[in-house]
Amino acid sequence: MARREARATAESRPTTATASLRPVKRGGLWQLVDAKLRPIRDANRFFAALAMRGLARATIRAYGYDLVVLYRWLDRVGYAVRDLSGEKLLEYIGSQRTAGAQPTSINRRLTTARLLYRFCVGRDLDGEQGVVNPAPYYRGPGRDHSLGLHPLPRRRRLVLRVKVPRHVVEPLTSTEVRQFLRTLRRYRDVAIAHLMLLCGVRCIEVLQLQMGDVLVEEQQLRIRGKGQRERVLPLPKLVARAIADYARWERPSDCTTERLFVILQGPRRGSPMTMAGLRSLFRQRRRDRTIARANPHRFRHTFGADMARSGVRLPILQRLMGHADSSTTLRYINLSMADIADEYRRVVEELQRRYRVE
Repeated sequence: MARREARATAESRPTTATASLRPVKRGGLWQLVDAKLRPIRDANRFFAALAMRGLARATIRAYGYDLVVLYRWLDRVGYAVRDLSGEKLLEYIGSQRTAGAQPTSINRRLTTARLLYRFCVGRDLDGEQGVVNPAPYYRGPGRDHSLGLHPLPRRRRLVLRVKVPRHVVEPLTSTEVRQFLRTLRRYRDVAIAHLMLLCGVRCIEVLQLQMGDVLVEEQQLRIRGKGQRERVLPLPKLVARAIADYARWERPSDCTTERLFVILQGPRRGSPMTMAGLRSLFRQRRRDRTIARANPHRFRHTFGADMARSGVRLPILQRLMGHADSSTTLRYINLSMADIADEYRRVVEELQRRYRVE
């Protein structure tokens, strides 16, 4: 029995600190390998289990990159997955902080580590002795004060997490949007920018759009969001015209893919557009200091902020943006300092007129 446990522990530990993630052509999965390109058995069984649950390939890849970081740290400190405990997770957090990881990334990697531990061992991590977990606090009579509608489920167990500072993402100004649009020279790029700005579509959703998802006669756009959840959005005339111009003048007629956006030049002309290509579209233009903030996520945030400023109700905005949790939508409509200053000036001017002595 001891020999079997020792062999299992050795299999769960990579040989060097250079574990890497590699795509597998058959089945569309990912594979974690060590420095000698030998598969890491526990991690790859974990990927297979995620795929059986129906998780998207991009989601499994995100788990994979978290496991790359975890296995490299395990090998560096000489631990195995089955050796994890609360104190060791604290060491892991310390190494992540030293490496400059963001709090949200650290928390996601902690969750992935716990999931892998439970998958390998068959139980959750023990009581995490020597760890200060977040303290419970009173939230009122079981309802969210921000929304006033949904009961809050009781949290049975508090786990080790890093405190995440609250950041307000500033939306783009109208000047920045106009300046960015002026730099676009292709119908395809104009259509992509308008989809993000006027429909709030995510990057991955843009790349997954197919020709049949653009319903011109119904003035609708079918989107495949996170978790294989589909939603139908209104199709603005400006977006429909941009897509029609791209399909008529730029999209190769001999494309073998049904994806809407494809590569337009080079040896891979006509192949589906990649995430690297989409990011490059924005990265090259951000060299201009006047539009240095213009990244894809900020275009989507600008859409959410514009909808909120125009009085769109929270449940409708949640459906438009494809959020499963309404609290995520609340983060998109947090007031920026510019919004607060504008509202303050408006009220102060009204007060000055009211109390002005003639």
